Amino acid sequence: MHVIVVGGGITGLAAAHRLLAGGARVTVLESSDRLGGKLHAGRIAGAAVDLGAESMLARRPEAVDLAHAVGLGDALQPPATGTAAVWTRGELRPLPTGHVMGVPADPAVLAGILAPDALARAAEDAELPRTEVGEDVAIGAYVAERLGREVVDRLVEPLLGGVYAGDVYRISMRAAVPALYEAARTQRSLLAGVRGIQERAAARRQDGPVFMGIEGGVGRLPGAVADACRAAGARIVTGAPATGLRRTGEGWTVTAAGRALTADAVVLAVPAPAAARLLAAEAPAAAAELTAVEYASMALVTMAFRRGDLGRVPQGRGFLVPSVDGRNIKASTFSSNKWAWNAAQDPDLFVLRTSLGRYGEEEVLRRDDAELVELSLRDLAEAVGISARPVESRVTRWEDGLPQYPVGHLERVARVRRHLAAHPGLAVCGAAYDGVGIPACVAGGRAAAEAVLRTRPPAGPGSAGE
Repeated sequence: MHVIVVGGGITGLAAAHRLLAGGARVTVLESSDRLGGKLHAGRIAGAAVDLGAESMLARRPEAVDLAHAVGLGDALQPPATGTAAVWTRGELRPLPTGHVMGVPADPAVLAGILAPDALARAAEDAELPRTEVGEDVAIGAYVAERLGREVVDRLVEPLLGGVYAGDVYRISMRAAVPALYEAARTQRSLLAGVRGIQERAAARRQDGPVFMGIEGGVGRLPGAVADACRAAGARIVTGAPATGLRRTGEGWTVTAAGRALTADAVVLAVPAPAAARLLAAEAPAAAAELTAVEYASMALVTMAFRRGDLGRVPQGRGFLVPSVDGRNIKASTFSSNKWAWNAAQDPDLFVLRTSLGRYGEEEVLRRDDAELVELSLRDLAEAVGISARPVESRVTRWEDGLPQYPVGHLERVARVRRHLAAHPGLAVCGAAYDGVGIPACVAGGRAAAEAVLRTRPPAGPGSAGE
């Protein structure tokens, strides 16, 4: 069985890896000159650094398992520090514990983040009548009704914004934080619902870290998966954008880089707009649904400083920035504190990153790279007192990089898959469907691979070895 995987990000590579394990012959087509998508390893001031995603949820096994499978098990490392902060109301304040994506079981843990009147408002949840959530609800709207807008704006928004770069008053609670949705659906009090989530989590407490990185950067993972796929016989082609997809007889024809390639099955592991263009002729209803998926753009500014120039080195792993505070950056990660491997490369170097850009607030991204560096330095000076100039800086832009999960997103994904069910041997996967994190993308790639493997006709008598 020959399968073409369109897209050489981590989702497509995970799909290829699973297809090869299932005995398929695989061709991967990547439109750019680089594999890995938003997993991108680079260097700054001679030191290795991630220029895209930098960690993966370890409590979901898929990405960690894939790293082990491709020889990176010994390179897996948890963060060196878990201490983080929120820069709000003019000060860096410790990021509280005892919450689920910013929603507390006890509002008292938010003291310092919230003003006293906002804390009192959050406590009213215990006495409020039930709020019906129906089939779905925006997480910001629901939490604001139960606990007040301050909880949303100063904690839920910066936490979820770091994942989706989205508008928390549009993001689907059912899609983004399903545990909270179930709590809201079954409990009168949201605070009580969060306590239930925490009690269940404690009962099945997993050992080990919540997050994991890779020595040298998570951006190493796509290359290792690609190498494993090539060793298993896969053909991986970069600089080969797919421009056409047609059903031909019992199989499929993909047009890429001016050539027509035939296959028994196709996995589309590309962003929703690219998938929509390829599906327009054969599956127009699915294409129409995917055309409606919105994306947010963002930029990462990576900077390297000499420790001797900093005076006082910032502590902790970094800080989040609520959008209501009107800053330019939405977060900063102190890479040299967060990752031991990063600090060990050059003890005199301190590497950090800032991120800019949110859905609906992307005007800042129209500025050139030098301006984004200066905006970041301005905020860093006020937040943590950095007045030094970096020895090197690098801006990485992720244009339309993060799909948005508004209310109704899961229903849209279900409709896409229902439409595609009429086209055996064709599957879609990626961040636009079942989650934007690395484990979710790996899981989606594997599921798509398994779906097309199931369409392979059973071997007939005497077919072995043909």
